[in-house]
Amino acid sequence: MLHLLSQLYGPFFDGHNWAAVLTSGNDWLIIGSLVLIECLLSVDNAVVLAAQTTSLTNLREREKSLFYGLWGAYLFRFLIIGIGTYLIDFWIIKVIGAAYLCYLVYRYFHHLVTKRKRHPVDGTAQPVKPRRIAGLSTFWSVVVQIEIMDIVFSIDSVLTSLAISNNPVVVLIGGLIGILCMRGIAEIIMNLMRRIPELETMAYVLIGVIAVKLFLSIPAIDIEIPAPIFGLFVLSAVGVTFVIHFFRRAHHKTTKAN
Repeated sequence: MLHLLSQLYGPFFDGHNWAAVLTSGNDWLIIGSLVLIECLLSVDNAVVLAAQTTSLTNLREREKSLFYGLWGAYLFRFLIIGIGTYLIDFWIIKVIGAAYLCYLVYRYFHHLVTKRKRHPVDGTAQPVKPRRIAGLSTFWSVVVQIEIMDIVFSIDSVLTSLAISNNPVVVLIGGLIGILCMRGIAEIIMNLMRRIPELETMAYVLIGVIAVKLFLSIPAIDIEIPAPIFGLFVLSAVGVTFVIHFFRRAHHKTTKAN
């Protein structure tokens, strides 16, 4: 057992390995590429995280949930990189993740149709209350859900990174910087969702698409949607949502004036 752990995680504690990476221009070029790939692959992760934090009404709690999620993501990334060569056998995690995302979409739209109360000013709905995990507060339930998604979405990022560099230290540095950038994207989306409520519904539509994308990537199907295409789809969805928001806003002002 100790021998296996040494094989998997020994390179992380090799001072010479770290020194070689940190002083190598070529390794930093690879790290830069890994950060870019991490950000591209994590667009869907950022959307899911931002949508999950909307169940917290306190802005400070939303930011704290992402902060705690960040450190959890760092820990899981460290562990997952160590067992990266075995992750291909864990395709069942993707199936579970896709099913969980479908459940989130179902719960949101079911609540939207049957239980949500309309806001008297802008016609938007109140946030869906999250399903709390037994024994945990709403805040910690959201943090746990964020960590679950971090584990699911780490699989693609780690496997892609290990295909570029077989040095786990290079992959770890690239992943940690990429996660930090991705959390920044999640916070931007979170703030936009506060200002433009329609983005929450758009986010859950995207989560449904992400669930399909995740399921199609299992080895038995092996259909990958290229990151640039998915990124363009996300940008298009955001653009359409902005148009709908400003159209509704203008219509509301016209109606109010009359």
